Parts: sequence; structure tokens; C-alpha cells
Amino acid sequence: MGVYQWRDHRKPSGGKRNWYYKVKRKYAYGRPFVPTVLDREELRQVIRVRGGGVKVRARKALYAVVSDPSTGKTVKARIIRVEQTPANREYARRNIITKGAIIRTTEGLARVTSRPGQDGVINAVIIEREKS
Repeated sequence: MGVYQWRDHRKPSGGKRNWYYKVKRKYAYGRPFVPTVLDREELRQVIRVRGGGVKVRARKALYAVVSDPSTGKTVKARIIRVEQTPANREYARRNIITKGAIIRTTEGLARVTSRPGQDGVINAVIIEREKS
């Protein structure tokens, strides 16, 4: 089932009283939210989108590409857990990764800068180094 994203139930301006009718269009449909969950394996799903392009969705994740702006180095780090998420605090409890989430990695605390459900990869920037 698709998610309809068009706003066609608004009242037209100009003093009209009757609601106008529009036919639902295919380009106005979206898809339901598919969460990217922290797991012991990685799973990606390739979806064909409108126009013939492809979108890679990360369904399960284990690693993140973490960059350190102070040193300029980028490494692949293992995700330990999701600390907090600005989208929904329940997501942190369920280990769902979204853009802006604070994740604990083997390199330290990092903020997710990519959209895993759209990009298929988790990119993050270190905000606090792990004390070693």
C-alpha cells in the first residue's frame, strides 16, 4: 500500500464552498518508513523508484563510515549502540538509526550525517573521541 502525499483536500480560495475533486496521481505517492536497525549483520534493499532510478535502503546495519574533522581521517567503525535520536526517543531504545542520531562506535561518539533509509550507508562525524 502506498503513502499518499498530495494535499488535495484543501479548500480553494475565492469564496467557493464546494470541495474540488482531483484524481490521485501516481507521482504523489510515497512509501512507508522502513527503519534501519542495528543488528549483527548488514542488509540492504535496492528499490526501483519513479523515473527508473534506484534507491538503496539499509535495513540492518553493523558498521558506520566515521570521519574525524580534527585529523581529517575516515575509518570504518563498528556501531555499538544508538545513544539518542532527535527524530524519536523511542528509536534510541529500539536501536533505530536515522539522520542526526548520536551513535556510540568503536571510535567514540558520532553523529549520523547520512540518511540510511535513502542512501544505504551510514556516514557519521565524531563529536567525542573514545578515551584509550
